[in-house]
Amino acid sequence: MNPENHSSSAMRLAGKRAIVTGAASGIGAAIAKLFAAHGAHVAGYDRSAPAANVASACAHFAQGDVADAAAVTAFVAMAVAKFGGIDVLVNNAGADVFAEPLSLSDADWRRNLDTNLGGAWNFSRAVLPSMLDGGAGAIVNIASVHGHRIIPGAFPYPVAKHGLIGMTKALGIQYAARGVRCNSISPGLILVERIERWFEREPGARERQTDLLPCKRIGTPEEVAYTALFLASDEARFINATDILIDGGRSQLYHE
Repeated sequence: MNPENHSSSAMRLAGKRAIVTGAASGIGAAIAKLFAAHGAHVAGYDRSAPAANVASACAHFAQGDVADAAAVTAFVAMAVAKFGGIDVLVNNAGADVFAEPLSLSDADWRRNLDTNLGGAWNFSRAVLPSMLDGGAGAIVNIASVHGHRIIPGAFPYPVAKHGLIGMTKALGIQYAARGVRCNSISPGLILVERIERWFEREPGARERQTDLLPCKRIGTPEEVAYTALFLASDEARFINATDILIDGGRSQLYHE
């Protein structure tokens, strides 16, 4: 399905005001474009500049670090002033941090937690007052299969992703009675730019990874984006404090 082709009657986020972090590329870019195609006013945030098709989908885009709490607060205040409030927040920004545990530097330990967990908290903390004032809102956190299954050699990334799923559930329960839902999505192997670069560096990696998946194909950013669209929409109004795996079934396998 082409996310650009929607009649006004099919728009599932018509008039909604959304923030998407990590929106310049990959899953975040797919979410920003799909949300805009479904009628949302999107404010994108990323350390990198967006591609032209992402920039055109966003009513506003700013470059910044999700770990910078002051910058995040200023960006959210701007978005609230521009849109009159925020209905949806998608915390997608993240970074791969993998190391042998006893060789891990203090700087990388902090970077992992500050970006992959702290960034989502910075944005959630800044957005929640507007949502609570309006009595409604949806937060969607992009977690990972690393928050469910431990892969050798991936430390400390799973620490942050387990924490993100925990924060999702805690915030969802905390504010459920005040109209704010919080859910997460845990993607498995998704064909984003950094995965393509990995496949280019390692001949045969694409074939090996594809063969490990029960469906014998790798997921796409758009497939994650459609799940985020559903969770952000009023169709999911009774779904709260839960996580949805998008991994083609691989995490259910007994072997690695």
